[in-house]
Amino acid sequence: MSGSPWVRPYVLTAGRTRAKRHLFVHTLVSVGRYDPVYAAKLLPEARRLYERAHAAVESVAELSAHCEVPLGVTRVLLGDLIATDRVLIVSETESPFDRGLLERVIDGLHQLA
Repeated sequence: MSGSPWVRPYVLTAGRTRAKRHLFVHTLVSVGRYDPVYAAKLLPEARRLYERAHAAVESVAELSAHCEVPLGVTRVLLGDLIATDRVLIVSETESPFDRGLLERVIDGLHQLA
C-alpha cells in the first residue's frame, strides 16, 4: 500500500475479510461509466482501483498488483464497487481447479511442515 505503511488492511475494509461477492484472481473487471465526483469520495486505495479499472479491463490480481493494494483488500473493495454497480464484471469463469482437492493438498502440506 503506497499511502502509509502504518495503515492495516482491516482498517481499509472496516474489519471485513470477505467480499460481498467471491472474485477469482483471474476475474476481469472494468468501469462502465466513470464518475469523478464518486471517485473523489472513495478511500485512496478504492479510488486507485476504480480509476485503474476505468483505464483498462484488468483482472483482480492485476489491479491488486498495479495499485499496490493487498489481494484480500482488493477483493473486498472491488466487491463493494460491484455491489454499487460502479465496477462491472467483464468475464468470470468457474475455477478449473477442484476446491476440495486443493484444500486437502494444503492440509497435507501443513501436516508435513
